[in-house]
Amino acid sequence: MLSNIRIVLVQTFHPGNIGAAARAMKTMGLTDLVLVNPRQFPDPEASRLAAGAEDLVEGARVVGSLAEAVSDCVQVVGASARLRSLPLPHFDEPDEMARDVVENAAHDPVALVFGRERFGLTKDEIGLCSHQVSIPANPDYGILNLSQAVQVLAYETFKAWRRRPESGYRPTLPAEERQPSREQVGHFHDHLGRVMQRSGFITQPHARTEAHLHALFARAQPSRRELSLLRGLLASLEGHLPEE
Repeated sequence: MLSNIRIVLVQTFHPGNIGAAARAMKTMGLTDLVLVNPRQFPDPEASRLAAGAEDLVEGARVVGSLAEAVSDCVQVVGASARLRSLPLPHFDEPDEMARDVVENAAHDPVALVFGRERFGLTKDEIGLCSHQVSIPANPDYGILNLSQAVQVLAYETFKAWRRRPESGYRPTLPAEERQPSREQVGHFHDHLGRVMQRSGFITQPHARTEAHLHALFARAQPSRRELSLLRGLLASLEGHLPEE
């Protein structure tokens, strides 16, 4: 579904903005980048600012017109200030747009179109779109950089996609950040109990004290890494205790 969502940049002036937009796309799982008459491309600055998304920059398709960029799309959303002179459907909120775009992208290509850094899309270019969307911002300073605008709409699109049950999205945590197994937690509490007794904190098994500590660590929900740090601390303390 995400592969059917295309980002189209029209006549981008600064090549670095192409790289920054590619980076914004990749963080949200979007990969289809089309450039309409960029002023300067390819360019080392585009690759430099991609910062890990160079593959999207290298795979970007360059075309001569917006019509060519969106000819196969069933929905084309132009990101711009609302032009009331054009009776296009308008999304006042990006999340509403994203839900609609993702629904259409389930079956066919769709496009999010962004205009030039200085003055956006022309009236004729908006006329090639099926919808408009605006990004609500501070009325006294509502200026977003091109890549910032791409990031906002890409994020809303990704959010709408991952909330669909069929997306199968599951955040991937590094192993050390995951919750420890019950076995690992059990070993920790056994270790803690030994240190408490050897240190003299408790002189005999004390179920109430141990239950309170079990509850404390259950509320804290330490990760595997944090549990490992705690066990390292206990091991260090053990090294300074008298032999039994």
